Amino acid sequence: MRLYNSLSRKVEEFKPINPPKVGIYTCGPTVYDYMTIGNWRTYVLGDLLVRVLKYSGLQVDYMMNITDVGHLTGDNLGDADFGEDRMEKAAKRETKTAWDIAKFYTQDFIDGYRQLNLSWPKNKQFCKATEHIQEQIELVLKIQSKGFTYRTDDGIYFDTTAFEAAGNKYGELSNLDQIKAGVRVKINTKKKDRRDFALWKFSKKDEKRQMEWPSPWGVGFPGWHIECSAMSMKYLGEQFDIHVGGEDLRSTHHPNEIAQSEAATGKKPFVKYWLHGAFLQVDGGRMGKSLGNAYTLKDLQAKGFSAMELRYFYLTGHYRKQLNFTWEALKASQEAYRKLKALAAGWQGEKSSKVTNLVFKFREAVENDLNMPQALAVVWEMAKSNISSMDKRKLISDWEQILGLDLLTPVQSIKVPEEIKKLIKNRETLRKQRKWAEADELRRKIMTAGFTIVDKTI
Repeated sequence: MRLYNSLSRKVEEFKPINPPKVGIYTCGPTVYDYMTIGNWRTYVLGDLLVRVLKYSGLQVDYMMNITDVGHLTGDNLGDADFGEDRMEKAAKRETKTAWDIAKFYTQDFIDGYRQLNLSWPKNKQFCKATEHIQEQIELVLKIQSKGFTYRTDDGIYFDTTAFEAAGNKYGELSNLDQIKAGVRVKINTKKKDRRDFALWKFSKKDEKRQMEWPSPWGVGFPGWHIECSAMSMKYLGEQFDIHVGGEDLRSTHHPNEIAQSEAATGKKPFVKYWLHGAFLQVDGGRMGKSLGNAYTLKDLQAKGFSAMELRYFYLTGHYRKQLNFTWEALKASQEAYRKLKALAAGWQGEKSSKVTNLVFKFREAVENDLNMPQALAVVWEMAKSNISSMDKRKLISDWEQILGLDLLTPVQSIKVPEEIKKLIKNRETLRKQRKWAEADELRRKIMTAGFTIVDKTI
């Protein structure tokens, strides 16, 4: 199997550290609001990776965090060490406690996770930052004992200059060396170096936080980056195989994870392979709440789209390439998904011995850096082929281990309104008369109403 490693910037043959076991960690959500369809694309990437590795016969330990404290709003400006805690800000917005905010949006995340049929972390447990405060404090103490920290009036910071002076490299994963002070990056004058980052932040003396803890340095809360190192090393060890995240985490969050982890363990390589998913665009541009296009699963469902139809849409693009979301593109995916599901419902029986080439092509696609568009092409090649329905049933049952599209679950009976039945009947009449343009217009009306038609040859 081959994967693109962001650290080496090339596609590499995947070789587990301790085969057949594989440790994977995906940076999970900050639970202060509903997840957007951009967020969900990253979590589908983690799911696909887990599925493909298991399909290849490997034993996967999968972990994902829940950030429920310490992620500051300054991250939007390039420096996660200033601004307001997102949990505290959301609490003010909704007049709830920060703990209630975390609980509500964590549950909403889990509900969406289930709808998208994503692979569960080990023991179906997400690791929460607020439940691992002691582990984070202990990791900061280790880094401090190695001489890689300093104190300011607002926290304990990681000293990148000292880290490099000790013979370590910082920022190989990203383009941090190209970032200029003042270019979208707010300058924090408390830092010795603009690349330094907070390991522990102090609570402000004139302000009572809802989420704060005692520490050897004073009452406060952990910096955003430290949680992922502390929790991933607790559950996967000081070295593990693959770390997954969105491409936005490549600039600072992931390089900081590497630095603080290797500072604590003594130059031991932290993670062997880094996978980053590309951004999801909307109508060819940026997605943003201020733009009104940061759509959620609920927004899609309100327009008649299901989570499985969104999952199918994600599979139409390679994870390392930006995927452009439009309602028209999602509609096309909905039609393709419903057609494929309807076809699969008619495939019955056991596999014969005529499908070796299709099996090879599908496996070649998924093991080539998770090339899901190519894998979907093989699925449709199979669906349109003249092999028996028995063969098709067995193949799709096998491939569903990776696709996760719920294709073989029986379609629930839906009552078709009389006006839709009338449109269908009129359309059939037009098709028999070879009046294709008029028939297509009725088909569009039927599809707009949320129904899919699978035509038989006339």
